[in-house]
Amino acid sequence: MIDSWQITIPELTGDEPRRAYIYLPDSWKMDPDLRYPVLYMFDGHNVFFDEDATYGKSWGMGEYLDATRTQLIVAAVECNHHPDNGRLSEYSPWSFSNSGTGRVTGRGRTTMEWLVHTFKPQIDRDFPTLPGRNDTFIAGSSMGGLMSLYAVLEYNRYFSRAAALSPSLWVVPGKVDTLIRTSRVSPGTVVYMDYGSRELANHAQTFKLLGRTAAGLLDRRILLNFRMVPGGDHSEASWERQIPFFMNTLFYGRDQ
Repeated sequence: MIDSWQITIPELTGDEPRRAYIYLPDSWKMDPDLRYPVLYMFDGHNVFFDEDATYGKSWGMGEYLDATRTQLIVAAVECNHHPDNGRLSEYSPWSFSNSGTGRVTGRGRTTMEWLVHTFKPQIDRDFPTLPGRNDTFIAGSSMGGLMSLYAVLEYNRYFSRAAALSPSLWVVPGKVDTLIRTSRVSPGTVVYMDYGSRELANHAQTFKLLGRTAAGLLDRRILLNFRMVPGGDHSEASWERQIPFFMNTLFYGRDQ
């Protein structure tokens, strides 16, 4: 079952509405006493329905979860669509500038503070979740991939596992390096990270950044699954094809 409703994030966009989405396994209908781990996802409008997706193609997460009978709740929130770098601002933990976007004020911390202190408590209150850290994951792509890395490092007390697809490491690479070195990370933290081979030309030095980030995560004894996706590009269609890989990582060593 997938449901959606309107929410506001006063800290970011005042009373302007945006959509939140929730996926519940069908098993819940048969046994309402069941409880499930939760995967929080960025860019919620791209997660489930083609008609809601920015470019008309979603990840089709609902179909995958139904077909595999994965016992998981997915909670996802639409991004900020404002033309003045609204999404970049909400999905960057740090301010940055470049020729393509101009100056972007990073409000990623505000986004995460809302997610862990407002949205997550609402999901835990209204749905049959397992609310503890070990059962709470986070995932996203592009800037959402950067935010997923940031979340599992800076907010490790809430998230034990993360999937960062095509993370936008180019935004402020030095900040990512520092975060990896200085964050307080519990043993057993799991990270899936990938990048498409066709994306490598998008930003200079991407290949080196990916290697440096992977090495930093491994130095912190984070359990890392890092993939270069053959023929992968920067699109929902490509990220949809990676769902089995990152879901296997998120659930590796667990009973589904």
